[in-house]
Parts: sequence; C-alpha cells; structure tokens
Amino acid sequence: QVQLVESGGGLVQPGGSLRLSCVASGRIFSIAGMGWYRQAPGKQRELVAGITSGSRTNYSDSVKGRFTISRDNAKNTVYLQMNSLKPEDTAVYYCNADIVAITSGRVGADEYWGQGTQVTVSS
Repeated sequence: QVQLVESGGGLVQPGGSLRLSCVASGRIFSIAGMGWYRQAPGKQRELVAGITSGSRTNYSDSVKGRFTISRDNAKNTVYLQMNSLKPEDTAVYYCNADIVAITSGRVGADEYWGQGTQVTVSS
C-alpha cells in the first residue's frame, strides 16, 4: 500500500521559516509529478507548488519568491522550504503525488494524498 507522510509543520512567527517534508513509501515503481496543496479554514484546497519528475517547478502567485519546492528521487521525498511566512499562509498543508506502484497485486498509476500537516503563522 502506498503512503505519503508529511512532517515539519508547526507554529512560527511572521517572517519565520519552516521546511516541510513528504516521504512516499510502498511498492513504488516511479513517481511523476509531486506537489504541495493547502487548505485554510473555510476555504477550498489550493495548489501551492508543484514539481515534475524532471524538477520543473510551478508556484502559486501568493508564494512565489518565498517558497521553494524540491525533490529527492532516490528517497521518494518532496520538500517545501517556506520563508518569509505570513499569517495568511496558515493552513493545513497536504502532499500530493502521481505514483506508479503495485497495489492489490497489480501495477497501476494513481494519485495519492498525505494526511496533512498544520502550519500556523502567528505572533
């Protein structure tokens, strides 16, 4: 069974930094796109940043220049370095990945989500 497990969330003051990590585990053949989404209370889940298997990146306008997404393919891990954090960055952050893996005895491609990690930016 494929799992995505996030870590690195927490409480930070405005202007501070956090680094989120997300590790994919299971009988994985390959991982295509990976990304980070976030959902604030009362709002829809939104894309924060994405990265392809070739490390091409894209960012939402609200985080450009402050956040950096990266990945370590050997470790099946994606990171999100968040700098100059603002109160409006407060949300639950979710990891997402498109993975080819063996599940229930069959090879297949599917989209997977982590359980989420809380990021709170407050003084």
